[in-house]
Amino acid sequence: MEQLWKKYGWLVCTLVGSFIFALGFDYFLAPNDLNSGGISGLAMVIVELIGFGSVGTLSMLINLPLFVIGGMKIGRRFFVGSIIGLVTSSVLIDAMVGLAMPQNEPLLGALYGGAVCGIGLGLVFIAGTSTGGSDIVVRLLKLKYRNVPIGQISMSFDLIVVILTGLVFHDVTKAMYTGVTVFITGKVIDAMVYGFDYSKVALIISDKHDEIARQIGTRLSRGSTFLHGEGTYSGKEKKVVLAAIKRQQLAELKELVIAIDPNAFIIVQEAHQVLGDGFIRYSKDSL
Repeated sequence: MEQLWKKYGWLVCTLVGSFIFALGFDYFLAPNDLNSGGISGLAMVIVELIGFGSVGTLSMLINLPLFVIGGMKIGRRFFVGSIIGLVTSSVLIDAMVGLAMPQNEPLLGALYGGAVCGIGLGLVFIAGTSTGGSDIVVRLLKLKYRNVPIGQISMSFDLIVVILTGLVFHDVTKAMYTGVTVFITGKVIDAMVYGFDYSKVALIISDKHDEIARQIGTRLSRGSTFLHGEGTYSGKEKKVVLAAIKRQQLAELKELVIAIDPNAFIIVQEAHQVLGDGFIRYSKDSL
């Protein structure tokens, strides 16, 4: 099962993410003339201007040249996965548009639509693919601006669509609501992409450092490092155990340390993106 997930997990995330994005778009945004920015949002603006056509079909037409560039710059899997994401989300947007959508207050539509679309796009980005359009532009920009979170890049890019929405629909209020949607979508994307990648780093000061380090290796299957310190009051040399662990292992770590040395001093802090054995491997294509 693990091997199957490694091989096809990206495809599952792409399909599920595309469905969630289309659901959020049709269920919360479209009924209120709101959008989550990007090419789908731009397509909505164009459809309003020309008076005919569908958002899904127009999105596909705009996307074609972007796919060629994305495939050349990012890679074959991104190209194939993005085609799957584009077709799936575009078809579902058109297929679900005929469903009975509930009337909802625009602010609620902006908040929930942004959150749902953000979850969908976050899953797609985690898969290393996209739903096409502005997602491809965002990924290309991410290659250049490595230190900027991908959600912030997406948010900045989509501000242009927010302005167009206000101009085309002649409604500043709608543009402001769309701005809320874009903001929420960007934040949720970052939470999805980076929020599940937090680990913990523990610093443990104890006279029984050897036993604690051994138990961390045996019970938690984690390595540890001795840092050499000195007590400011006693002037004695101290060995500090440093260990990076998964978030779900924190309770077990504290239990094993206290069981060995009830007087141990433990400092726990967040660690974002622990790279190396037992954690994730660095890739130049990482988000």
